[in-house]
Amino acid sequence: KFKFLFNKMHLKLLSAHFGYFLRFVGNVNADGVVHHKLSHSIRGRFLRFVPLDWNPSGWVGLRVEVYGCAYKSDVADFDGRSSLLYRFNQKSMSTVKDVISLRFKSRQAEGVLLHGEGQRGNYITLELHRARLALYLNLDDTRLRFSSGRVAVTLSSLLDDQHWHSVLIERFNKQVNLTVDTHTQHFRTKGEGDSLEVDYELSFGGIPLPGKPGTFLRKNFHGCMENLYYNGINIIDLAKRRKPQIYSGNVTFSCSEPQLVSTTFLSSSSSFLSLPATLSASGGFAVRFQFRTWNPDGLLLSTRLALEPQRLELQISNSRLRLTHHMSAQQKEEVSTGHRVNDGLWHSASLSSRGLQVTMTLDNEPSSTMELGDHMEAGDSLYFGGCPSLNVSGCENPTLAFQGCMRLFSINSQPMDLNLVHQGRLGDYKELQFDTCGIHDRCLPNFCEHGGQCSQSWSCFYCDCSGTGYTGATCHNSIYEASCEAYRLTGSSSGYFSIDPDGSGPLAPTLVYCNMTENKVWTVVTHNSTDPVRVQGSTLQKPYIMKFNYSASPEQLLALVSGSEQCQQEVMYSCRKSRLFNTRDGSPLSWWVDQGGERRTYWGGFLPGVQQCSCSLEENCMDMNYFCNCDADTDSWSNDTGVLSYKEHLPVSEIVIGDTNRTGSEALYRIGPLRCYGDKSVWNAASFYQESSYLHFPTLQAELSADISFYFKTSAPSGVFLENVGLKDFIRVELSSPFAVTFSFDVGNGPVVLAIKSHVPLNDRQWHYVRAERSVKEASLQVDQLPLRFLEAPSEGHLRLRLNSQLFVGRTGLIVSGSTASCLWVGLVSVSFNRESSVTYTFQEPFSVMQNRSFQASSVYRGNSRAGENMAFIFMTTQSPAMLLTVSTFSQQYIAVILARNGSIQIWYHLHVDRRPDVFSPRPSSLADGRLHRIRIHREGKDVYLQIDKDMNLKYSLSPDTEFISIKSLTLGKVTVDTMDEEVMQAGSKGFIGCLSSVQFNHMAPLKAALLNRASSLVSVRGHLVESNCGALADSTIFHSQSGEESRMGPLRNASQSNYAVIGGVVSAVVFISLCVVAVMTRFLYQHRQARRDASIKEKEHRTNLETAYRREAAYRAEPAYRTEFHLHDSHSSTLNDNREYYI
Repeated sequence: KFKFLFNKMHLKLLSAHFGYFLRFVGNVNADGVVHHKLSHSIRGRFLRFVPLDWNPSGWVGLRVEVYGCAYKSDVADFDGRSSLLYRFNQKSMSTVKDVISLRFKSRQAEGVLLHGEGQRGNYITLELHRARLALYLNLDDTRLRFSSGRVAVTLSSLLDDQHWHSVLIERFNKQVNLTVDTHTQHFRTKGEGDSLEVDYELSFGGIPLPGKPGTFLRKNFHGCMENLYYNGINIIDLAKRRKPQIYSGNVTFSCSEPQLVSTTFLSSSSSFLSLPATLSASGGFAVRFQFRTWNPDGLLLSTRLALEPQRLELQISNSRLRLTHHMSAQQKEEVSTGHRVNDGLWHSASLSSRGLQVTMTLDNEPSSTMELGDHMEAGDSLYFGGCPSLNVSGCENPTLAFQGCMRLFSINSQPMDLNLVHQGRLGDYKELQFDTCGIHDRCLPNFCEHGGQCSQSWSCFYCDCSGTGYTGATCHNSIYEASCEAYRLTGSSSGYFSIDPDGSGPLAPTLVYCNMTENKVWTVVTHNSTDPVRVQGSTLQKPYIMKFNYSASPEQLLALVSGSEQCQQEVMYSCRKSRLFNTRDGSPLSWWVDQGGERRTYWGGFLPGVQQCSCSLEENCMDMNYFCNCDADTDSWSNDTGVLSYKEHLPVSEIVIGDTNRTGSEALYRIGPLRCYGDKSVWNAASFYQESSYLHFPTLQAELSADISFYFKTSAPSGVFLENVGLKDFIRVELSSPFAVTFSFDVGNGPVVLAIKSHVPLNDRQWHYVRAERSVKEASLQVDQLPLRFLEAPSEGHLRLRLNSQLFVGRTGLIVSGSTASCLWVGLVSVSFNRESSVTYTFQEPFSVMQNRSFQASSVYRGNSRAGENMAFIFMTTQSPAMLLTVSTFSQQYIAVILARNGSIQIWYHLHVDRRPDVFSPRPSSLADGRLHRIRIHREGKDVYLQIDKDMNLKYSLSPDTEFISIKSLTLGKVTVDTMDEEVMQAGSKGFIGCLSSVQFNHMAPLKAALLNRASSLVSVRGHLVESNCGALADSTIFHSQSGEESRMGPLRNASQSNYAVIGGVVSAVVFISLCVVAVMTRFLYQHRQARRDASIKEKEHRTNLETAYRREAAYRAEPAYRTEFHLHDSHSSTLNDNREYYI
């Protein structure tokens, strides 16, 4: 019994019609069908079935078919020898659009559902082959000779399960959609034809005349079809009404239900079915049954023989059927037959004994015979699929029990009723499921990525990744590096390499040449026309056109260009009386086509959209009245060679030349290979300094598989690295404790947690590597070189990770509604150094060191190259020699600012490794005088501008061809590297004793980062640093001197007034002069000392006021830059140079 409910919107409607919830009585056995019809129509969004009672002697199960009010069912039953023929009203039917739909359920794995063909070679065939649906379609107007026009598309599997399946074929010209149930295959037919021409008729259910050309399998369909429509025509309805255009050969219009009861063996260790061995009138025994499975091994049948301890075993071994006769514990005889019997299809097996022979037969293959030494009789019981757990004489599981389905048991020609077994009235069983075959195709859909071959057992699937270029449980991980830059980091040298720019993405690897001989690592992709080509006789109406086919697909090229820092392509173009642009109206006569198919008319490295050549940019065209040399239209050869460097337009896919048709007119061109350098994915970092800091991105696309890898270093005891959530599903990677990293997710089967614990702290401010991967097959977690943790996914349950929120990096996605604004006051940063102190600011860190790869200086990120820099700082010291500042690169270049032995300042520029450095000594006087000095250095190309304090401005020139490549770090104070010149190394070893303030290098403030963001991955502090206020005194020195002069005048005036008072006293009282001299002098000295004390207090107050004012002014000026550098809470709208670390 059960009741069903509609959604709540229609509960009142149900009550009005019936007055109560509808209750129906179901069937009482596995095969009976009970129909119930509603007296009134009901409209609803869904049905909910609530079982109330189950058959007490049966198993739990429910099968329901619900038909809507407008549903019409026209059914035809095909017995394997029948068919329907639909004849056209004309000799042939030619269509450019077809729609064919039907439902079917089949009793066998082979059979033709639909067939039609034409005399010119067109045909369409839809058939079942090995329980899969295959569509053969040919639109070529030639006879089939197994040509390239033949298209076969196979879809779905296990379609002989006697359940209804829906099929829809949609064709328009060459575009075809084939849908089976919920699976759709889109494909395009080959050949030249667009229409399908079929002569005379279409046949359904079979081919009445076997042997027609174009037929591949001729076995007719055995089963039922429902609602068969061909281009809107109801074929079965026409047949039922006996229309003349339909011929029905032995077809009935009701679907018979076969009495085929299957049973499923669920466990590979404990399932078994025991049936009694009935007596045979002729002696011996005969057993027959059908089975289907995916497992390559399993016991099918075991029986003890009358002559103990002999026994017979029939089993699947290495995908073959094998019969073993055990005569004793050491003596046995075997015979095998078949191949790949674990293909998921039904197979018939029979075993019979007659006289001194035992015969084994598989399907329709020749029988295999085994000779016996005596007559053979079976024991009391036959064990199918496995043996009981109790020690039963004559039954042993050789390897595994059988996992799969069996049906149609027959013992000594007597069929076995499995319903009696189910009711406990016949034999015995364990871990079986009756009246169903629970086989599933775990390779549909195919979860093996990148062309991996799927195979399966009963409970799981496997992927063969051989030859795909990928590895892993689902062929997800590429075995190749993502770029030439990555190969360089592994220590490779120049050569051909396969790169995979999108990693585990859908694009296949591609072969490129990696040129590692220059400072930059170049990725070179060639095409089909790299030699110079001469062009003549082309006009604008009939231009010369060359299309370039690269060694990589357009999608691979787009991924390569997008992931590179810079790309370029050389265009060599020589001309004689051949113009690029029309000199009258400026319209192009020749052009090239970019990777997006757009026409481009700029040549060389000029800006896109400007119809000019490189000579115009360099202002060296042979005739300055034109923007290209070729436009001068001279009789002599001219050249407009240039380099295209706007990478969004690269590579060149086509070139068109249209002005070589005049007498003496010709052009010579050559398009070089695509060359790219840099890898945007290698050098990037983000720092998170507050618990509320985060980055967010679009939703992670990780339904079936995802891999996440990153490096981190922190001093925090815990924190979330990454999180993305859905309604219930989620994925998260976090530092759960100082010693553990956790990877957790939920796809609907409950939370899954993988954790790796380290014996050393992971929050030690050192780089650590994390990689997490999740697929439908398994999940894994790796941390540094610790043992890999992995967990297999359950064989049943949910597979897809459904996420709908943003991906958050750095914190969870719990964001409080609203917004807050914060402001941090920053004063002038000054620091006192001792001899061992140093501050190092790293611009980019070499991740190859973290990966324990061989690191080469010239292979690191090179986007930080500069043709100029700005440096400024304030210092005060009495030490010489001393190291003030050094800037170094990965290629052993450096800039150093030192104090020489005599205290004079020296600026060292070592920009050429193979040359002597440029050294500038602007003034011989010592700056190690205990006073504050301000230094500013600005370089533009080879020109260096130097300012010392406010009274000296100088200009110097460096050696030609100077460029500061790949800046690595800036250091203040002591330096111990040994790659600098001897004098610089001596100053570096002495360090710096004194005060440094207001240090700036371009947009960076190293001292500010050292004091306020010591957790930054970019800052390294050695020795002892003490915050100072020496920088505030620098700009106030002049004010102090002026204040001092005014203060000194105050005591002098007071002293003068005191002297006049003393003289007046002496004149008025001469007689007392000897007594008053001491008193007057004492008064004078007291007043003079008090005046000096007041002046000192005023001077200190003045200095304090100046320092406060200066701090406020400096904070006001520094605040925007500070916010840009350290506060990027709104990370999605703030962008910085890719070479910087992001502070969050």
